[in-house]
Amino acid sequence: MHAKCGRYFRQYFAKFLAPLIAGLGLTAAASAQRPTETQAVEVNFSEHVLQFEGRERAYRLFVPTAYDGKSRVPLVIVLHGGGGNAENAERTTRVAARANTDNFLVVYPNGTGPLPRTLLTWNTWNCCGYALKNDVDDVGFVRAVIEGLEKRFAIDSKRIFATGLSNGAMMAYRLACELSDKIAAVAPVAGTMNTDDCRPREPVSIVAFHGTSDLHVRYEGGPNAKRFPGAEPRVDKSVKHGIDFWARHNSCAMQADVQTKGSVQREDYACRHNGSDVVLYTIQGQGHAWPGGVPGVRNGNVDAPSREISATDTMLEFFWRHPKQ
Repeated sequence: MHAKCGRYFRQYFAKFLAPLIAGLGLTAAASAQRPTETQAVEVNFSEHVLQFEGRERAYRLFVPTAYDGKSRVPLVIVLHGGGGNAENAERTTRVAARANTDNFLVVYPNGTGPLPRTLLTWNTWNCCGYALKNDVDDVGFVRAVIEGLEKRFAIDSKRIFATGLSNGAMMAYRLACELSDKIAAVAPVAGTMNTDDCRPREPVSIVAFHGTSDLHVRYEGGPNAKRFPGAEPRVDKSVKHGIDFWARHNSCAMQADVQTKGSVQREDYACRHNGSDVVLYTIQGQGHAWPGGVPGVRNGNVDAPSREISATDTMLEFFWRHPKQ
């Protein structure tokens, strides 16, 4: 009996799980590796677990070398893509290196999945995987992480920001909708706001990045033409659906100021009278990727990322200009 069960699991793994893990660029060894950063940066990371909703939930924390516990500093939440994890999120974004320069904390929460540290997803309206099927309270988990860190560190409550790629970008939008009392600004990358039921209590500044050739999350919305093995088919809202919502909610000008440089178009909806803003960067010809990121699926980039703009540098500069009022 045991031999039959073992054989069945190996066949199931070979047919379903192995292709998905390989497609995401993750192996058991790779998922356990730390991100490719210098040793000086790496020692600032720590791993943490908290009990939430009957589950052990994990996150990775980066504390900059200059942090002294006296001056209040910003907190940036970085959310991995579907099938990734906290380490993958850092490989994708390289936010930690900027944290040491600009003196802010970075937290990389882990989603949930069938395995402890791989195939992790976020529950974002119609996506994705384990988190969606099990109706995981990811918004509550992120709130618990924020409030726990606020008790332990000198965090500036007006400068808490979130970003993410793909399913992580969708989660960033959901945090803006449901944690507007905590979040000052979000930066979704290659993800859309797939809901008509967003009810924020306060303005939240938005800076979004999306490629016109993205087939995993289409710029104009519609069925996802590409997806990872085992991932569910999905119909996404358009990029402009989320942008238009936030422009209205933040009382912005609905006619954007448009600037184009090379393949990058910047649309600024100018809501500056209440301190918020909504900006969209459209990258012509880019697929499902983090602009300015390291090429390779293992780095979170399914397609080749643009070299004309750095999403990380651009969003951080946007964050610093848009604290909560």
